[in-house]
Amino acid sequence: MSKLKIAGLNLDIFWKNKVRNYDVIADSFKNIEADVFLLPEMFSTGFCMDAEDIADRNNETLIWMQNFAQQKKTAIAGSVSICENEKFYNRFYFVKPDGNFDYYDKKHLFSYSGEDKIYTAGNVRKIIDYKGFRILLQVCYDLRFPVFQRNLGDYDLVINVANWPETRVEAWRTLLKARAVENQSFVFGLNRIGTDGNQLNYEESSLILFADGTEISARQNNIVTAELDLEDLKKFRARFPFLKDADEFELK
Repeated sequence: MSKLKIAGLNLDIFWKNKVRNYDVIADSFKNIEADVFLLPEMFSTGFCMDAEDIADRNNETLIWMQNFAQQKKTAIAGSVSICENEKFYNRFYFVKPDGNFDYYDKKHLFSYSGEDKIYTAGNVRKIIDYKGFRILLQVCYDLRFPVFQRNLGDYDLVINVANWPETRVEAWRTLLKARAVENQSFVFGLNRIGTDGNQLNYEESSLILFADGTEISARQNNIVTAELDLEDLKKFRARFPFLKDADEFELK
């Protein structure tokens, strides 16, 4: 399959209210058809440092995602605060229609907010395969670290789910475009909207980009969508084979 339709929800997250967020998400997507439904960072609670209070300890959000995926017969993805072996993680789940899932634990924890003092950083760069697309999973602050996202010819799409405040939103937009251009990749940056429990404001700033930095997003209500064509990407990379000239490096 060479095409992938992806739909992201610009969610105004209810602070620490998982059930209400589940209900809003289900209602928002009920008439939408897509191969992947995408949700923001910590979509069930908001980006919250009260991990003891909010973290999933019994996979409750994962189970909800699995039920949603199986009912809609589509994939669903987004990040969640979880507790595992007495440690907290900002975990990005990608749940497939059959309920099987992959996950990525956020590597670059946002020290400015104290996330690094509460959550445990992941140490694995995660690329998954879905419907012929190789997808690199990233969470919010990861966007600022291009070496970690450098395309070694091993992915076609970057998905970054975020809670990125409006005070720094131009950096968000600029960095998303930079990641698309330098890696010759599709990029989907999905941000939340509204005001969180810390009184930080978020504006509608989600972007879906082609490998040349051109925006290909379509918007309706709070849903942002695009149909990605893998053949278009392959033709673009063949016409402009810049990745072969990239410097070699090693992540440590």
